Amino acid sequence: MSTLAQDIRYAVRAFAKNPGFTMAAVLSLAIGIGANTSIFSVANALLLRPLPYRDANRLVILWNRSPGLNITEDWFSPAQYLDIKNGHQGFEQVAIAIGGNYNLTGEGEPERAGVTRVSSNLLPMLGVSAERGRLFVPDEDSPGAPATAVLTEGMWARRYGRDPKAIGKSITISGQPYEVVGILPQSFALPREVLPLLDGTEQTEIFLPLPLASSAAQIRTNEDYNIVGKLKPGVSVAQAQAEMDTITARLRRDYPENYPPNGGLTFSIVPLREQVVGNVRLALLVLLASVGLVLLIACANVANLLLSRAVARQQEIAVRTALGASRWRIMRQLLTESVLLGLGGGALGILMCFCSLRWIHVLGTKSIPRLQDVGVDGRALLLTVLLSVCSGILFGLAPALRVTRLDLNSTLKDASRGSAGTSAVWGHGNNVRRLLVVWELALSVVLLIGAGLLIRSFARLQNVSPGFNAQNVLTFDLTMTGRKYGDKQAILNTYRQLWDRLEHVPEVSAAGGVTSLPLSQAYAWTPITVEGRTPLPGEKFLNADERIVGGHYFEAMGIPLRRGRFFNQQDDASKPRVVLVDEYMAEQVWPGQDPIGKRIHIVELKSDDPWQTVVGVVGRVKQDALDSDPRIAFYLPQTQYPTRAMTVALRSGNDPSGVLSAVKNELRKLDADLPMYYVRTMQQRVGESLARRRFSMLLLAVFAGVALALATIGIYGVMAYLVNQGTREIGIRVALGATRRNIVSLVVRQGMTLGLSGVAIGLAGAFLLTRLMRSLLFGVEATDPVTFVGIALLLGLVALLASYIPARRASRVDPLVALRHE
Repeated sequence: MSTLAQDIRYAVRAFAKNPGFTMAAVLSLAIGIGANTSIFSVANALLLRPLPYRDANRLVILWNRSPGLNITEDWFSPAQYLDIKNGHQGFEQVAIAIGGNYNLTGEGEPERAGVTRVSSNLLPMLGVSAERGRLFVPDEDSPGAPATAVLTEGMWARRYGRDPKAIGKSITISGQPYEVVGILPQSFALPREVLPLLDGTEQTEIFLPLPLASSAAQIRTNEDYNIVGKLKPGVSVAQAQAEMDTITARLRRDYPENYPPNGGLTFSIVPLREQVVGNVRLALLVLLASVGLVLLIACANVANLLLSRAVARQQEIAVRTALGASRWRIMRQLLTESVLLGLGGGALGILMCFCSLRWIHVLGTKSIPRLQDVGVDGRALLLTVLLSVCSGILFGLAPALRVTRLDLNSTLKDASRGSAGTSAVWGHGNNVRRLLVVWELALSVVLLIGAGLLIRSFARLQNVSPGFNAQNVLTFDLTMTGRKYGDKQAILNTYRQLWDRLEHVPEVSAAGGVTSLPLSQAYAWTPITVEGRTPLPGEKFLNADERIVGGHYFEAMGIPLRRGRFFNQQDDASKPRVVLVDEYMAEQVWPGQDPIGKRIHIVELKSDDPWQTVVGVVGRVKQDALDSDPRIAFYLPQTQYPTRAMTVALRSGNDPSGVLSAVKNELRKLDADLPMYYVRTMQQRVGESLARRRFSMLLLAVFAGVALALATIGIYGVMAYLVNQGTREIGIRVALGATRRNIVSLVVRQGMTLGLSGVAIGLAGAFLLTRLMRSLLFGVEATDPVTFVGIALLLGLVALLASYIPARRASRVDPLVALRHE
């Protein structure tokens, strides 16, 4: 221990004498280690740390899929829930839920809150118990039980100021009173990423019972419910999935009208962690690999710095060896210095990590699930220590081995001559340094190509037409509930007044609403049949997106009319039913025909007149995401199909946020108890839909930029070092008649050899590795030639510049000065 302490003291003194070297080495390592710790902290929260629920590894969520109908992820009907509940053997428990955003009135200001109805076993299945009061009991799963509510701690604090007497009080939800019977602990949350409710609630704040009537077993069309299950101990997902396949096979056989053969009905079981992580897993793995490459480049840079320092210390090491120091003793001293540098880089890296995580929390709001759980914990700190020590050994090993293999006689002889050795610009003694630079450049090429592909992909995605004009459009959600909106005519009259009021606001040119706004994660599809169309074999109906629109919605959104007309006020309940279809539906259902006057039948719609006549064709919009093609879609007029909940869209002449206060004022005049919520400009919604891709692109671009900077410093440092070591030889060449152009060409050729070697190896590596990124790309191939050629040219230019600067210095060497020491 005493010799170790002596080594540490000696290393600290040596670092203090050379602060420039110390700062450069520690900063390079801090960047690499800090980036690794930051991304690992994100991966740790998502991939390694268990979900905050009891027996989380046995929790699963179920999805209703019909690939033949282009339904990749659907919810369940009450009958399907009972089919699963009564027909399974592999689940310990199965629970059902349905929810959305509801108006909350009574004490305090009216507001919009996330409300979820659940079966009594859902909360206990997740391992939560009431902090105050009680949870639901099985009797509340049946109709006729008292209306009760359980609040989250956040709702309790916001609505009741954490008043213990809130238990037993009444809370009014959409005009219906409920008795508060329990408060959940502060640690419990059920966000959308865990339980993706159909109505898009981001965070459940109030839980209500979900009583199912005896008729629920016959309800197969109302597919709006989530199902969560808990596997029995020892039962695998594959075993439970086999059970679901048996159940769906029976349903396809017994209910062919509901589940046609061409639909391919399946109930898929997804582990809850996989549901939460989703498609973030691949992006995280790519980022982890990227920061690993950044750390390797940083280590190569520091190794080069240490090799330069080792040359300057050759005489010192030779003298210590001559005085009796063993090779192991010298190596231990050098490795101690390297590990101390690594620990210093790790300490600074932790500070960088905290700063970068703060940035990630801001940037990743719409990109990273479980963002609130991302932070530096003991596991991340342990990783930092391991990276610090291992990187110290990694970059310190090559310089230590080289120094301890010195020829004692030649080193001391060179010292007596005032020379540092005989290595020339193209000498073999610097092969390790050259290899390190080639390694840095190759890794940089891989990172830059990955970042380039994501940047080109993101640019392509931004250029995709969404089918509407997002500029200057303000949107917000409304739901009309309560006694004053007890009948359809009251709802319709209020919306008519709202459209009129909004269009009289200065700067507002058009206002309307829709039940499923594009890019809002609101979904509504329904089976239809088409008059005169011959069904394909096994086909019972087509599946299409259904959207109800009111006011001047199409004008507000800038969705073009391709043929026919828009809806008008004459399209009321007393007139024949009408429908607008998008151009994709017109092409698919009536290819080569005029769709105006054609008729469709909405299977689930109860009406005296079963047919809806097409009166117009509108443009196709990107409903779910810019990178996915939507289903066929049709629009129904609100005047014939009144609906309580709509997303309002209004177009203004300038920045839409400027009319927000006037819009709130008009809404307050219309109904002071009607809250507007989820206020967003349409451009914000488009940006949020791209948030996950933007996050991955920005981080990888930052890491690639850091790698490029480190590689540039690396090749410049090597060439500057070689020029400095070869000063005598350059002087001799100049004395023998070499021109400045010859010297510049000599040095640049050496640098370009290193640069092009690294680029060639990097291109080969990128060609193999970028194939793993295919699912992260849009409109760009993983082997996109533009990106590959562009990055190769960029790195070639960097290598040229990094070589030219030392070459210019070499061409100015005075042969008399260079040879004076001979």
